[in-house]
Amino acid sequence: MTQQLPQIPSTEPELAGVRNFRDVGGLPTADGRRVRYGRLFRSGHLAHATAEDAAFLGGLGLHTVFDFRNAADHRLEGPDVELPGVRNVSIPLSDPADGAEFWQMVRDGDLDQLRSILADGKGTNRMIASYRAIIQDRTAEHSRVLHALAEDSVPALMHCAAGKDRAGLSIAVSLLAVGVERDAIEADYLKSNDAHRRYKVQRSDTSADGMSPEVMELLNPLFGAHADYLAAAFATIEETWGGTDRYFSEGLKLAPKTREQLRDRLLDEA
Repeated sequence: MTQQLPQIPSTEPELAGVRNFRDVGGLPTADGRRVRYGRLFRSGHLAHATAEDAAFLGGLGLHTVFDFRNAADHRLEGPDVELPGVRNVSIPLSDPADGAEFWQMVRDGDLDQLRSILADGKGTNRMIASYRAIIQDRTAEHSRVLHALAEDSVPALMHCAAGKDRAGLSIAVSLLAVGVERDAIEADYLKSNDAHRRYKVQRSDTSADGMSPEVMELLNPLFGAHADYLAAAFATIEETWGGTDRYFSEGLKLAPKTREQLRDRLLDEA
């Protein structure tokens, strides 16, 4: 059994160049335990971290940063700021060629073009399909993450671009694996909608028309965290594997011993 760390919440600053940062410590499990503080963090990308941001992150004692962005994200945002002594592991959870034209239109399209791809539930449906696909098609990647956490890769920070979808699902899968209650996972996921955490929409047209209320409403399904998306991911686990235990044992090839090691790494003492 690993040594218990004190259950003291880490300071959660409003970092200048990193969005959506938080410690997921304190979340309850179904058997009465809690995620330890200082073991698992989540955020948006670190490419624009300031020197002060990097100093704070470097002081967390991180072992590994998991970066779930793809090559297109890296071209758009840049690589993560280097944190000395911290391993950075790139595990893309989406294909850079998948939807490249769509995302270019999100950034550059006019109102009529945005209506054509996002109105009448199209944006929401696209996001739900994306969440389902990541659960079904990225079992090898999620298996790699969980095995790494169980072995030695904590404290860890997981991020994608906004820190809500690819990182949000990876955090959700990690928390499910150690028995965190689904309501608690959802509550943490929805924190990505907080004003100081929410991803800043990038549009080439930053005029009043280009960022109008209608444009923002059309873009909301893409840049907001919505409970329906996470519910679709959970439903996919049930529909495909019949439950979380088979998802972890058959889908992610996680042995019972490895899940117990993961619980020892991430949870407080029983």
